[in-house]
Amino acid sequence: MRALVTGGAGFIGSHLCEALLERGDAVWVLDDLSTGRFENIEHLDGLTCVIDSTLNQEIVRDLVRDVDVVYHLAATVGVRLVVDQPTKTIVNNIRGTETVLEETCRYRRRLLITSSSEVYGKGVQEVFHEDSDRIMGSTSLTRWGYAASKAVDEFLALAYWHEKRHPVVIVRLFNTVGPRQTGRYGMVVPRFVRQALRNEPVTVYGDGRQTRCFAYVGDVVPALIALMDRRDINGQVFNIGSSQPVTMQELAARVIQRTGSRSPLVHVPYEQAYGPGYEDMRHRAPCLERIKNAIGYEPAASLDEILDTVIADMKNRLAI
Repeated sequence: MRALVTGGAGFIGSHLCEALLERGDAVWVLDDLSTGRFENIEHLDGLTCVIDSTLNQEIVRDLVRDVDVVYHLAATVGVRLVVDQPTKTIVNNIRGTETVLEETCRYRRRLLITSSSEVYGKGVQEVFHEDSDRIMGSTSLTRWGYAASKAVDEFLALAYWHEKRHPVVIVRLFNTVGPRQTGRYGMVVPRFVRQALRNEPVTVYGDGRQTRCFAYVGDVVPALIALMDRRDINGQVFNIGSSQPVTMQELAARVIQRTGSRSPLVHVPYEQAYGPGYEDMRHRAPCLERIKNAIGYEPAASLDEILDTVIADMKNRLAI
């Protein structure tokens, strides 16, 4: 199989490339390295990397023509970037996905699009199903631009399926964590781990009672591949993640404990972290019934196991 991975030098993308190569696929990467890092993939033999953007339609066309399947992971990610660079976020996410859809449809290449749990907005369900209603914040708050852009991506992809029978499947990722993830753009686990390893204050935003479910990248990547291999699930949306919630305060405490850190735990108001008017979801947990029924998906790694892999990776990168 010949596969193209957009955003393949990123955190999840690099692990996906590794897994595809291990099973014998030929892999091409398209990444502009705006948030990805070449170091994530330079150890991989047999991989072809093109440094460019999904906004470059000619490049996308040339790459798509020569492969069998496309995994579209390229996007602007991270709360910090979304708040600071809203124009880049919206244009990259929507126009980039539109370009990939146009070219994969042109050549009838099977496509997997990674969306986000952010599309649920600030819904209040305990568990989010793929067909749950969405509640978005005001358009005056840039924080919701990312969620809206990923929702438009989904609408576009499903329109291509319904109108053109373009073979596409959508996955909504819920807080995927593991080695190579950076905390530069707001990802909470690597940020906590970095602070703890340096014995700096571990900063919890808000009251710390908000909850998230963290899935290990080593569980998520095989699910992406398994979904791509299924030819009878076109036009469907799947949650991927873990269903075990943890509060941010508890997460910070566990990071401090597992690193043996002397870091104090400090609460920081959202307004101080991201500016006035920032809104957040209180709770975010996925229903996993649909993906379990489709491919037998069951997240295996516990939170402590996930944290230990991130801590070991961060120690290596910080040379601690």
